[in-house]
Amino acid sequence: MSGRRLDLARIEAALRELQRRFAEINAGLAAPREPPDEEVVRNLVAGYAVVDRIAAAEVELFTYGGSQHLLELNTLVLCGEDPRRRAEFEPHRKATEAWFYDAAGGNIGGLVDWYQRHANEPPFERAAGVYVRMLSEPQLFIEGNHRTGALVMSQILLRAGLPPFVVSLANAKGYFDPSTVIRGKRKNGYALLFELPRIKRRFARFLRAQSDPRFLLEPATDAVA
Repeated sequence: MSGRRLDLARIEAALRELQRRFAEINAGLAAPREPPDEEVVRNLVAGYAVVDRIAAAEVELFTYGGSQHLLELNTLVLCGEDPRRRAEFEPHRKATEAWFYDAAGGNIGGLVDWYQRHANEPPFERAAGVYVRMLSEPQLFIEGNHRTGALVMSQILLRAGLPPFVVSLANAKGYFDPSTVIRGKRKNGYALLFELPRIKRRFARFLRAQSDPRFLLEPATDAVA
């Protein structure tokens, strides 16, 4: 771990610019999307703050002990930090947890196994592979896979000393259009053997090309006496 931390203010600014100008993005997408509202942006910023903390603590998400952090990131993007909202969300959270552990062909056990088999790949390839497996059918969570996936990719990259992935005005089409394609694929047969690895390689190139160091704080320097 490099010790680099996230510039949360800059991340929030990028997300709010995307929110303000989302109509421009939607006009060019292969499949138009709902614009992010205030709750979506606020919850994502809270999610990046958690990514920052757990990366600094050198938490490894892809162990069986790390799975609760993944569930918490998903809960955050869907209902945020407000205790009353989280209490209302509790039945959905329990259903999500059951799906997360038990869904045939798409549960966390399969994702952990995949990650451990690919642990020696470069971080952009690992981040892309995790995202592809989270979004392809059956998805890892009942809902919120895109937003949770962006946070999970960011944690993988940050632990490697690289900038997080933040969807922005500049990269939105390159993120949303492949995501739509991934959602239409299943983790079996021809797609598993040929299509998903090809999509993963393309998405890794996208992540590498748009990596933005401005989303990282400058490392602290020791004062000279």
